[in-house]
Amino acid sequence: MTEADGALGRRQAARLGLAALLAAGCAPAPGPAPLGREEAAALLGRRAAALRERDPGAWTATSTSGTGPGSLWARLAEVPLADWAYQVTGVRADSAAATVEATLRHRLRGEDPAPATARRLLDLVRREGRWRVRAERAAPGAAGLLWDQGTVHARRGSWGLVLGTGSAEEAGQFARLAERAVPAADGAWGGDWPRRVVVLVPGSLAGTAALLGGGPDTYRGVAAVTTGSPAPRTPADRIVVNPEAYGELDGRGRQFVLTHEAVHVATRAATGPATPLWLSEGFADRAAHRAAPRPLAAAAPALAAAVARGEVPRALPDDAAFTFEGDTGGLDRAYEGGWLACRLLADRWGDDRLRAFYRAVGTRTEETAFREVLGTTREEFTAAWRTYLRERLGRAPAV
Repeated sequence: MTEADGALGRRQAARLGLAALLAAGCAPAPGPAPLGREEAAALLGRRAAALRERDPGAWTATSTSGTGPGSLWARLAEVPLADWAYQVTGVRADSAAATVEATLRHRLRGEDPAPATARRLLDLVRREGRWRVRAERAAPGAAGLLWDQGTVHARRGSWGLVLGTGSAEEAGQFARLAERAVPAADGAWGGDWPRRVVVLVPGSLAGTAALLGGGPDTYRGVAAVTTGSPAPRTPADRIVVNPEAYGELDGRGRQFVLTHEAVHVATRAATGPATPLWLSEGFADRAAHRAAPRPLAAAAPALAAAVARGEVPRALPDDAAFTFEGDTGGLDRAYEGGWLACRLLADRWGDDRLRAFYRAVGTRTEETAFREVLGTTREEFTAAWRTYLRERLGRAPAV
């Protein structure tokens, strides 16, 4: 190698070294890492603690919306929360945004013996180097929560709790109905139950469906639904109102519906998979009718009309008869038939035996309960019920 060749080699090596240094200096610095599960859990833990403790500063540190009107913080201001906690189940993230899947466990103070759960999605963004929650909503296919729909007003008393997204005046109206419904339910059932109800009042049929996890058509025409579980250590039952159907009722009808649903809360622990709907719905209707008596034919118009046509039902209504599929006449006859079956039971065997029969059906079979509690059979009772319909609906006595 000549001296010229050596000089050329040294100059090439220098250029390559300089190029490497320049390339390294111009490469973009690595960005912040995407949100991880542990970091997400820590953030949601701080968010939950801020809400439980009503600490606005701590809440603002975890949220882009702060505590202003319309924020989740403001929507929950009147809700008596005893607990609120998230369990992260999944994270999808890049360096600037993330979606966190979580199970929310929340408990209403003085009402829930155990937390209620809800599947949630939380949208997060990175701002000024810190992650914050931008929005929270129901996960796809999951039921929503009342405060997803707007600011919640609360009214509570010895009878329980009303939560609604309408006006404070509307919440007060439902509170007065519940105050009368709970004693009526207790008088009908007695026994061991909390003697409290939780009533949720969304602002629309769509809101009702969202709380129940179904489509609006499922609940159209249904004034209220009670949800819950008979297992121990579960959240309190929720009476969910459909404001559109409920709003079409007169004062007596509104009281009737809430009393009926309160009875479902009272009987929940004794209601099992074997309990037929003619019994559970009929028992609830009997309590509601006794709290607001009317002449029998006026209280059972669909069945009275059928009996007048000579169309006395051949059998007690089966569970399918209680589904709303557009035939309101058939649905009305099912409810009225179940009510009159329970009325016959009480008339012939007494209220204590009616309650004992209800409890027995929940743990045994219907046929066994007829035999062991009432000393009869389902067939014999059905025949007596058909005779009862012919006799009683023909002269319309007072309830």
